[in-house]
Amino acid sequence: MSLPAVERLAELANADAWLVHRGRHLSVTWLLEIGARAWLVHIHRGRIESADPGPFVMPQWRFALRADEDAWSRFWQAVPPPGFHDLLALLKFRRLRIEGDQQPFMANLLYFKGLLACLRPQSGQATE
Repeated sequence: MSLPAVERLAELANADAWLVHRGRHLSVTWLLEIGARAWLVHIHRGRIESADPGPFVMPQWRFALRADEDAWSRFWQAVPPPGFHDLLALLKFRRLRIEGDQQPFMANLLYFKGLLACLRPQSGQATE
């Protein structure tokens, strides 16, 4: 299974009015790492301003979510298997690392769960 296009994160997330509303008090830059690839995701008042692909020289971010490609590809299945269905499950089974200042992530946990879940294929949508 191939990984979803993280570059579409802004398009998908910003189209979800409830998700944007849920993150309306959140403005943060964070790092998403999928194996050796990384993106700096800029959020302003719940809207994704950009998801810039690396590599980076001394990137500035508040927190980072890091996992290998296998963990993310299982997480982004239409129906993820147990242990890969939730960010905290990935954390519990040591497939995900959270680094840096965890306060914005934990204070907006439901937002980030919804944000990353929006990259899952929707029912009726073709998968690769």
